[in-house]
Amino acid sequence: MSADANSIFTDNERRDADLQSDKFFDVAKYPTLSFKSFYFKKTKAANTYFVKGNLTMHGVTKPVALTVVAKTGVNPMSKKSIAGFKITGKLKRSDFGIGSGVPTAIVSDEILIDCNAEFIKK
Repeated sequence: MSADANSIFTDNERRDADLQSDKFFDVAKYPTLSFKSFYFKKTKAANTYFVKGNLTMHGVTKPVALTVVAKTGVNPMSKKSIAGFKITGKLKRSDFGIGSGVPTAIVSDEILIDCNAEFIKK
């Protein structure tokens, strides 16, 4: 997976500009975030998987662990088959050199990952 760092959107233009600046993500220098999994295993919980992979952000690549809950079904609006995923995890921004000059009293070092994705079968 990859994401355009310029797509940061918090519904606050000043905060978005700050996050995109060289104080945090430095999107001019590091325009892309990427994740490539190398381990995927079903857990004992229903529809739940444990995923490990390398996250590259701000020019730094580090392994991260994620929990993925997957469900399939039919979208009630489009009537098309879908697969939905809830992805959660944690990381430290300091591990990636993001916001190194910003005290943790202002912005936490621990970042919670909370992602929802839906894919439609063609």
